[in-house]
Amino acid sequence: MNINNLFPTPVAFFKFGRDLTNVELEFIKNQEHYNNEGNTTSKDRKILKSKELTELREFVEDSMLTYFKAIHAPKFDVNLYLTQSWANYTEQGQYHHKHSHPNSVVSGVFYPQANKEVDKIYFYKDGYERINIPTADFNPYNSESWWFEVSAGDLILFPSHLPHMVKTKEDDNTRISIAFNTFVKGYIGSDENLTGLNLREE
Repeated sequence: MNINNLFPTPVAFFKFGRDLTNVELEFIKNQEHYNNEGNTTSKDRKILKSKELTELREFVEDSMLTYFKAIHAPKFDVNLYLTQSWANYTEQGQYHHKHSHPNSVVSGVFYPQANKEVDKIYFYKDGYERINIPTADFNPYNSESWWFEVSAGDLILFPSHLPHMVKTKEDDNTRISIAFNTFVKGYIGSDENLTGLNLREE
């Protein structure tokens, strides 16, 4: 049998080339935050624009442009830019609700603090299954969800419409993530096809 992976969903992993400094990590840990659904979220909605995280922001921006060029291969001069970024804190007994990211093209999560032995991110198939056939052996074709282990320094990029969540933490380490959204700037569509749109960064 020859199986072709038609229209796959690209979930990409990158690795920050070094450990975060104490200054960077303490800056992230000490953010003022509030209760979200299941865990807590920083009040700063543009945390990656902070001067304390300049090198991390440059890494994120380079990675998301690499992803965008490889996946979308734009014909015209189109790039992504960060629209929002924020920190999430998940303690023992907490979780992060299932959600996706509207008004964004590519979303991502960077992990300043996570334990590969226990921390995972779960992704869910986007769409309704019309026929439910019980599965004996799960694989990327028949699964409704799939998870990846995450550790400090990992960056994950994925289409913003892809649902994801974090299940309830049972261990006592604090999982810290920085999530972000992006949008396109430049020219998309085509004047000839009456779909032309000139987008500029605000």
